[in-house]
Amino acid sequence: MNKLIIIGAGAAGMMAAYAAASRGIRTIVLEKNEKVGKKLFITGKGRCNITNDCDISDFFPQVVHNEKFLMSALYSFSNRDLIELLNQNGLPTKVERGGRIFPQSDHSSDVIRTLRSMTERAGARIRLNSEVCRIERNQDKFVLFLRNGQTLEADAILIATGGKSYPLTGSTGEGYRFAKELGHTVRPLHPALVPLEDVHHICPKMQGLTLKNIYFTLFQNEKRIYGEQGELIFTHFGLSGPVVLSASSFIDHQKQPLSLRAEIDLKPALSAEKLEARILREFTSSQNKRIKTVMASLMPGKMIYPFLTETGIEPDKPVHSITKKERESLCRQLKAFSISIADTRPIEEGIVTSGGVCVREIDPSTMESKLVHNLYFAGEVIDVDAKTGGFNLQIAFSTGFLAGTSVFD
Repeated sequence: MNKLIIIGAGAAGMMAAYAAASRGIRTIVLEKNEKVGKKLFITGKGRCNITNDCDISDFFPQVVHNEKFLMSALYSFSNRDLIELLNQNGLPTKVERGGRIFPQSDHSSDVIRTLRSMTERAGARIRLNSEVCRIERNQDKFVLFLRNGQTLEADAILIATGGKSYPLTGSTGEGYRFAKELGHTVRPLHPALVPLEDVHHICPKMQGLTLKNIYFTLFQNEKRIYGEQGELIFTHFGLSGPVVLSASSFIDHQKQPLSLRAEIDLKPALSAEKLEARILREFTSSQNKRIKTVMASLMPGKMIYPFLTETGIEPDKPVHSITKKERESLCRQLKAFSISIADTRPIEEGIVTSGGVCVREIDPSTMESKLVHNLYFAGEVIDVDAKTGGFNLQIAFSTGFLAGTSVFD
């Protein structure tokens, strides 16, 4: 009987094992950690944002790199297919803001438990504490050398080792090395869905402050590369939050220096003219108050001093002393509060990895290597990534399922 060995027991690996074993294929999953799904455990802040409820055709605009490559995978095993499968196997789910789908229990451990149970009931065998160090091609077989000194043979292998983000979960990038050693091209690796560091350290002065319903724009070399309305948070190093994480995936890391600048529209619902009229009303009714007091009606208190510092207006200055030029500056800053960005946080802090095994060398209809027969790839190790909202996990599940249904076909 043909034997498939899957390297990595994350979302892609376990779904591939379930799909392959369900077809009667002898399937072994090798996981270097002491338990399966370590990265799954921390996704969605421990709640596991499994996928998104949007129409599958609407997934593709959410994919940042190589969306066309994913057409077969996402249509072969869609978000609807995934949820139906998980529900049938005893995992109730729910839909939240933005179409995000979570387990009803809000516990990622329930997702992991369900995936493992599905995989093992289908007949796949999971081996924990089994780290692969090297893979060799020996005629029609693959030989896998394990850290513990064992060697295993397989007729086909699937590399589902994840990326380089969150290395404590076991995602240390060995899949890229395996791919290179087997003749594949690996596109440069960069952090995606990662916070941003500011240049002038203005953000730490507002640490912990969350802004909701703002419009966030990111520029690179003064060219707009991303814009979205949503939520962000100021941190001790810079900016984070949903819109910031999504924006980070659009950075072109090949351009050095990165030359990044963020703009925050604090009043996206108001045009510049309406905002100026509102400020005039505020100033007219509060002429003898200090500007810092009046600004409390326009923004959170924690932001007032840093904001006024950027505009060059003394916080204790009386409103009646504010010049027209200063008032215009306030309006501009409220609509486009600018923050110079030094860099992204390190790749280890990215939610996913951008870059990976070149998609031109993988058959998108099967996930099989075009270079090495019976070698497959699935999940984050491939050069595909998407925005936040459950899209990256769906990519892992879909590519894993497609690979599992294609091997030895």
